Amino acid sequence: MDQNQFFGARQSIRLDDLAARIGAELSTKSAGERMVETIAPIYRAGPFDICYISSKRGVKEFETCRAAAVICAPALKPLVPSSLPTLVSDAPQLAFARAAALLYPASMRPQLALGRASGISPQAVVDDTAVIEKSAEIAPFAVVGARAVIGAGSRILCGAVIGPGVKIGRNSTIGVHTSVSNALIGNNVIVHTGARIGQDGFGYAAGPTGMVKLPQVGRVILQDDVEIGANTTIDRGAMDDTVIGEGTKIDNLVQIGHNVQIGRHCGIVSQVGIAGSTRIGDGVMIGGQAGLNGHIVIGSGAQIAAKSGVLTSIAPGARIGGNPAGPIRDYLRDVAEMEKRLAKAGENKGE
Repeated sequence: MDQNQFFGARQSIRLDDLAARIGAELSTKSAGERMVETIAPIYRAGPFDICYISSKRGVKEFETCRAAAVICAPALKPLVPSSLPTLVSDAPQLAFARAAALLYPASMRPQLALGRASGISPQAVVDDTAVIEKSAEIAPFAVVGARAVIGAGSRILCGAVIGPGVKIGRNSTIGVHTSVSNALIGNNVIVHTGARIGQDGFGYAAGPTGMVKLPQVGRVILQDDVEIGANTTIDRGAMDDTVIGEGTKIDNLVQIGHNVQIGRHCGIVSQVGIAGSTRIGDGVMIGGQAGLNGHIVIGSGAQIAAKSGVLTSIAPGARIGGNPAGPIRDYLRDVAEMEKRLAKAGENKGE
């Protein structure tokens, strides 16, 4: 399968050079001169493709594999056919990710729809007081507000709106039809299509005639190397800031409430909702469709299963699941017990 129509010309790399650049050991030195051009899954990898295996489950796919090389862990190397060179790594998926980035550099950030821009498009609207550093690119129909600062190498794609006073660091990308207001964004940040950053948080006070809006006067801070998925919304703080820590990756369709503080290198999967003022430590992983209560603390290294309802604070390193969420072992035991009861009920009904 050829991806060139979307991601530009392939970057051919010698196999021995690739091994050195991704920190893997080439087991078959005589194969070092092979050229690698693309990535592929094991079952259809051809002579210019590189693939990887992460568990024994992929062994059967080697029957049709003709790859230039296979990236694998040391324990899995004996399972790879001797006809296929191996790149041995203690972290094969990470090595494969690095290889893919070398082969397809254009895939690493959203691209300009009309090819490479040269500075500010004539069709963009940029306030006279905005500061656009050299080599930044402002695409057609983007809007950059008063006093905004766009760092060198950053891209503001078509239809994006950057509000007054927003500061965006270097080599960051703001996707198509994204809006950013009341925010400070670091370096190497990616905000994908349709995301909303810095709008009002959900703050109201009950009054005698109905709900009264509470002004939201905080900011959103996205630290370096953060990635925000498509159509995700991050509300600005009410009085304090909403903060997304360095290296954290957030999937599509996630809602993050005002004053939430998320640590470094967390992973948050799609359709998660995090209520206001919750604090999340470093390295936390949250499965899809989990819901987190407001004003709680999630300790560093915690793991939260998909569809969990988290009502109370979680200790560092805890693994939880269920609704209401509890220890993952209890949750899995309860699920197994429920399956047994349902199966038994079905048997009794059949009688």
